Amino acid sequence: MWEALGTVRDLGRLQEIAAVLIRYGFGDVVRRVGLADVLQRAGRLLHWNDSGQMLQMSAPVRVRRAMEDLGPTFVKLGQVLATRVDLFPPEWIDQFSELQNAVPALPYDQVRGQLEADLGQPPEQAFARLEQRPMAAASLAQAHRAWLHDGTPVVLKVRRPGIRDVVEADLRLLARLAEIIEARLPDLRRYRPSEVVQQFTRSLRREMDFAAECRNAERIAGNFAGHPEVLIPRVHWQWTCESLNVQDFVDGIPGRDLQAVDAAGLDRVALAHTGAAIILKMVLDDGCFHADPHPGNIFYLRDGRIGIIDFGMVGRLSEQRRFQVARLLHGLVTQDPEAVTDVLLEWAGGVEVDESRLQQDLGSFVDQYRGVPLKDLRIGLMLGDVTALLRQYGLTLPADLALMIKTFLTLEGMGRQLDPDFDMAGAARPFLERIMRRRYAPRAVLRRGRRSLLGALDLAGDLPRDMRRLLQAARRGRMRLMVDTPGLKGFGDQVNRAANRLTVGIVTAALIIGSSIVMNSIGSGSNRWLLALGVAGFLGAGLCGVWILFSIWRSGRRS
Repeated sequence: MWEALGTVRDLGRLQEIAAVLIRYGFGDVVRRVGLADVLQRAGRLLHWNDSGQMLQMSAPVRVRRAMEDLGPTFVKLGQVLATRVDLFPPEWIDQFSELQNAVPALPYDQVRGQLEADLGQPPEQAFARLEQRPMAAASLAQAHRAWLHDGTPVVLKVRRPGIRDVVEADLRLLARLAEIIEARLPDLRRYRPSEVVQQFTRSLRREMDFAAECRNAERIAGNFAGHPEVLIPRVHWQWTCESLNVQDFVDGIPGRDLQAVDAAGLDRVALAHTGAAIILKMVLDDGCFHADPHPGNIFYLRDGRIGIIDFGMVGRLSEQRRFQVARLLHGLVTQDPEAVTDVLLEWAGGVEVDESRLQQDLGSFVDQYRGVPLKDLRIGLMLGDVTALLRQYGLTLPADLALMIKTFLTLEGMGRQLDPDFDMAGAARPFLERIMRRRYAPRAVLRRGRRSLLGALDLAGDLPRDMRRLLQAARRGRMRLMVDTPGLKGFGDQVNRAANRLTVGIVTAALIIGSSIVMNSIGSGSNRWLLALGVAGFLGAGLCGVWILFSIWRSGRRS
């Protein structure tokens, strides 16, 4: 880990992370992953006083509190973990979902310099009016309201100065910590920390690029052309760049303020159905969807439309994935465990599992919904139960599907807040039927058949050439057979360490014997050079012995 840090600048951040973990009762994790050893070698001291009050909290609460204290990167990590319903049980997902971006805003003087650099001119010239007091602040950015010279109200989303360096340092540490956790903490390996960190790194870097966020917004806005019930704010590209996002201001009621919805006389039932249709169209029709549709990103306009903002986290589903989702939901609704099992095994990606037992458990699961009216089925709850089965069998979902399931859970929760009788299954039914019709339409079947036939013809046409190259390589002795035996790697490392110790031991014995001979050969007329050579041999033998003892001690600690 010392080599992976690369620069001394990460040591201070590493000490902060270790201190927060210790404060929330995770000192054992600090020791087991080697953070304490690294910091002690660097001359950094850690205070190992665990707080009794913290230890009285549950583990999910302590982890959530620690992430809040560790800052924006870890808050974002918790928000990504909140989407991994296939990895964590509900009590963990609930705590991760509580992580909020709300942090104290920076004074305008601290962001004005970056804002001027992004705009290419003083902000007072670019806009007719700019409110210096932020209207909202998050871990990566803060928002200021402004007006263009033509009177159009806009929102400036400004990235916090210097936040990229902090995030990149945290990402380096997280990647190395994930590798260490997988190597040293087998009980946490099932959470796939390296895979989660890789997904998180890609997601966070995309989210820090505000121009990419605007491209996502325009793509989804294009998908909703001709749908007046949804409003996606227009992007002002003349001011937008990687660290600045300028979009129209959405004047609406925040999704969490249901009292204001009632006061404005809006129809809750209509809003629930409109919102469901918007999200379902994104997921099942377009395959490009808002992956974080929480109430803070949803606004109810007074004319009945729904406004959506913040497209930093976007999920994508291929046509094949959308068909699999339709098959899964159709199998759940029609109590068909075989269809559900087939889809889950496709998603598992070849992981060995007891298929008969999985199908039996799924059969028992879907049987409890037999005879239940369609309007009483809770799709989000059913998907949550399916992911619990996945965790039981050690199966994980691809990241895009985990985002999709989390979106369904959020959608159903918001729908039932607006309308307690919200029928998620009924709202999804026309979209599912449309996917099935498109899949088996004559034109779609012909297109897939044509693609398969062309692929088979290409394979048959290339086969003689490939066989000729294979035979030529074998004739020239260039064919190689690679055999990978991961199970023997650990044994080989042990043999190498033992051979190294044996070699050093032989050298140590030779130094002792040789030095003894040299010392005994010194006569009455002592030769100081021979004396020095003998003493140096004994010192070398002592150093070799210390190295052997240290090597044995380190091996014992690792085991």
